[in-house]
Amino acid sequence: MSFDLVTVPCRTDNYAFLLHDRESGRTALVDAPESPPIKAALDKRGWSLHEIWLTHHHDDHVEGVEDLRAVFGPTVTGGRDDAARLPALDREVGDGDRFDFAGAEVRVLDVSGHTVGHIAFHVPDARAAFTGDSLMALGCGRVFEGTAEQMWRSLSRLADLPDDTLICSGHEYTAKNARFAFTIDPDNPDLQARAREIKAARGDGRATVPSLLGVEKSTNPFLRARLPEVKAAINMTDASDAEAFAEIRRRKDAF
Repeated sequence: MSFDLVTVPCRTDNYAFLLHDRESGRTALVDAPESPPIKAALDKRGWSLHEIWLTHHHDDHVEGVEDLRAVFGPTVTGGRDDAARLPALDREVGDGDRFDFAGAEVRVLDVSGHTVGHIAFHVPDARAAFTGDSLMALGCGRVFEGTAEQMWRSLSRLADLPDDTLICSGHEYTAKNARFAFTIDPDNPDLQARAREIKAARGDGRATVPSLLGVEKSTNPFLRARLPEVKAAINMTDASDAEAFAEIRRRKDAF
């Protein structure tokens, strides 16, 4: 498949994503934090907008939907279990559902935890997963509505995707996430190298999102909660994976 992926900075630290199929000319937007920068990104490339896919109901992911709907008339897709809190949906989807975008299969995963009904979109042909505020670059979303066990299951499902999958997450939190990660995993050479890359990128004004899943698995303390060395570092050698994750999330909330 011939896809272009564009990361669009929005608001203070949000990201939206444009997925454009060069052959058909169709473009999908994942999350709509605000409309002006998204319109500008489309106009710059001469693209129209055909679909919007929403990961969850928080305002900083949906605020631009109605303005974009009025201009472009896109098909809006979101989670069936979250439909009452989302903008009006043209297509409701749930865990395990699949739909077509420009001839490519889009797979829907329930990744509840940050919110209940949060979904992710995996597009294997684009080697991309749009994870919103579930799995993030060097982090994960706060557990606002679900449970730590739910979030751990969600992260574990995402970790099972191919390592070359681009994780397209919703915020530029990576530098702060790196500082926290060192409190858990300070001797990790992959984390040390990644921290240098993050510092250079942010110093140049470049986004640190998307990130490769394989890199997340070697550096993200939330994905690494199952490892004996990480459990030992937080004095939870005998804990379950979900319990270790919950402790790391608790520490991050207080960081």
